[in-house]
Amino acid sequence: MRELYEFAVGPLAWGAFAVFFLGSIARLVAMYSLAKKKDAPFLSYMSWRYGLRSIGHWLVPFGSLGWKENPALTVVTFIFHICLIVTPIFLLAHVVLLDLYHGIEYPTLPEAVTDVMTMLVVAACIFFAARRFFNRTVRYVTSTQDWIVLAVVFLPFATGLLAYHQVGPPLTMATLHILSAELMLVAIPFTRLSHMIFGLFTRAYMGSEFGGVRHAKDW
Repeated sequence: MRELYEFAVGPLAWGAFAVFFLGSIARLVAMYSLAKKKDAPFLSYMSWRYGLRSIGHWLVPFGSLGWKENPALTVVTFIFHICLIVTPIFLLAHVVLLDLYHGIEYPTLPEAVTDVMTMLVVAACIFFAARRFFNRTVRYVTSTQDWIVLAVVFLPFATGLLAYHQVGPPLTMATLHILSAELMLVAIPFTRLSHMIFGLFTRAYMGSEFGGVRHAKDW
């Protein structure tokens, strides 16, 4: 297990980040080429003003009609995304590893805070799973990939929580946590998790079209 752990935090981690960055760049280039081929005029009405206006409204809780329609889902979604992004970046254990292996160090959040944030991500995943299972409309449009993606997001935080609270063999749980986190990283460019990369571009595109062409709001 020690050898697997060292491999996971070393070569495998470099490989996962390489796949993430190169895969993300490749997907962005491919999507740009496809959009240019199928809808070339969109470049003429892409607007910083309308694009940022749209993004701003969608980044504010209840700033759009879609967010207002389901308050509970909106609150959970915002908490989930904030904790999903902030927790791994400012977690003490992660920064310690960065400092140990790469000499990168920066301020972290208190462990009690990141512990709660991790729990919130796990709870949000359970909420999303229950919604997909019990809400008839959502269940109808849910595919196998949706369940897989949800599991891919859930596992790094669940194993990280278990490892932090020393549930199970420490080295095994830490290794599973690292492996599942790397799986998530690799999956981002090639699954529906890619909305983490394309979401702002899509929103800017829609905002530019609605604001600059249709002279209407898209929120």
